Amino acid sequence: MRILLVGVNHRTAPVELRERIAFNAEQARRAEAQLRSDHGFREAVVVSTCNRSEIYGVAPVHSKLAEDTLECYLADFHGVSHAELGRCIYRRCDADTVQHLFRVAAGLESMLLGEAEILGQVRAAYKVAVEAKATGPVLNRLFQGALEVGKRVRTETDLGTRPMSVAFAGVKLAEQIFGNLRQHKALILGAGTMSEQVVEHLRNRGIERIYVANRARERGEQLAMRFGGELVNWDSLGSVLAKPDIVVTSVSSSEPVVSRPMIEHAMHERKNRGMFLIDLGVPRNIDPAVEPLYNVYLYNIDNLNQIVEQNRKAREEEIPRAEAIVAEHVSKFEAWQSGMLMHTLFEELREKLQQEREAFLREHRELIRQLSPEERHQFGALAEQLLDRLVREPASPLGHQKDLRPKPREIQAVREFFGLVREKS
Repeated sequence: MRILLVGVNHRTAPVELRERIAFNAEQARRAEAQLRSDHGFREAVVVSTCNRSEIYGVAPVHSKLAEDTLECYLADFHGVSHAELGRCIYRRCDADTVQHLFRVAAGLESMLLGEAEILGQVRAAYKVAVEAKATGPVLNRLFQGALEVGKRVRTETDLGTRPMSVAFAGVKLAEQIFGNLRQHKALILGAGTMSEQVVEHLRNRGIERIYVANRARERGEQLAMRFGGELVNWDSLGSVLAKPDIVVTSVSSSEPVVSRPMIEHAMHERKNRGMFLIDLGVPRNIDPAVEPLYNVYLYNIDNLNQIVEQNRKAREEEIPRAEAIVAEHVSKFEAWQSGMLMHTLFEELREKLQQEREAFLREHRELIRQLSPEERHQFGALAEQLLDRLVREPASPLGHQKDLRPKPREIQAVREFFGLVREKS
């Protein structure tokens, strides 16, 4: 089998494209099912966060068009042109896929080095796929390994000590604009994990007042009560927006929930006092047309680069330690994969030799008919013993001595050498 990945992230695509190819949980389940039922993938997992959309798939060994299939599927699913997506997409195969996912879970591929949220997002994506029965032995092993890598990096390195999250970066930006936040008010749109973290950081900085708005009132009420905030009706956003100096949005929505007319009205009510907006949603929650308005400061995920760089410089000494953990687990996965592939290889080789044996006997059936029944039985038994020896003897040391096992791509070369190619591209 081949373990494939196609995706885009904050390094390869702007937020304008990333928001168009983001998956919610229901879309992820649908994509995973279609990849398995309609496109020949044995297993599939979709990982979609504010900074990345990635599809992991397990394809038959010789499906040479599988990577193209994944790329085309990602474009077609979201109605994005292949040309536009092709400029931003990256591909990984086998060991490179394993290393990439492990680095993602470790926070090494995040915009904010050591980002806190990503491990939970990987875990959630894997859970969706497992519940949809879209995974199998390979991706189960791969994602369980990734979660272990992420946990180790956060407990054994300083990347896991006071990790800078996207939520924290947003609050840091607010401090850069307003200075001390104690005399300011904030409105949080959304009540998910990201919103919880934003509220916690704001409360820790002594912000004067926090308003919370969420479509699901009960969840918004829980968040507001937990941090001593005030719940406002979702339908009242137009009138509430005039109150806060800081607005942070993290809402799952295909369309902006804050429009330019809403902000224009709020600024009029505020007599144009400065307003800071940070949009953590992908797709974006705030209409980009807001940006030119006087004294309005709008930031989105891609505007965090300066804080990202500061974060990286402070933690870059920890990168080698995290990379070592990733490398250790990549080697462990490859050893497991090689063992599984070797078992399959010898099973296929035995089957092929059996077929060759039967063909040989058919070719010489006239000669064999001249033998007595006892001689024919002995001849068949000797042929079976020879076949068993040809397969069992090389398989035995490889099965017990892991350091002798070839790499997956070397096993593939052996399969091709023996003509064990059965799937056609």
